Amino acid sequence: QVQLVESGGGLVQAGGSLRLSCAGSGIIFSINDMGWYRLAPGKQRELVARITRGDWPIYADSVKGRFIIYRDNVKNTMYLQMNSLKPEDIAVYYCNSVPPQEYWGQGTQVTVSS
Repeated sequence: QVQLVESGGGLVQAGGSLRLSCAGSGIIFSINDMGWYRLAPGKQRELVARITRGDWPIYADSVKGRFIIYRDNVKNTMYLQMNSLKPEDIAVYYCNSVPPQEYWGQGTQVTVSS
């Protein structure tokens, strides 16, 4: 069974930074396109950053230039470096494959104060 564990969220002031981590078991990150998704109140879950099997990063326009996705294939861990955070980045962040497989982790809450 796939298990995904996100961590690293928290409360930060606007303009600040956070680094999210995603540890996986039952799924090999290096042979999948992997992504970071977020779910904000009243909105649908959206894919904000994706890293292809070839380690090519792709970003949603809303985070381009501010977020960086990368992974450590040895540790089977993925990261999201979030810089210049804005209040509109407030959400629960999840990692999963792209397209997502059925098992989701608990997510990690990111809160940005203005």
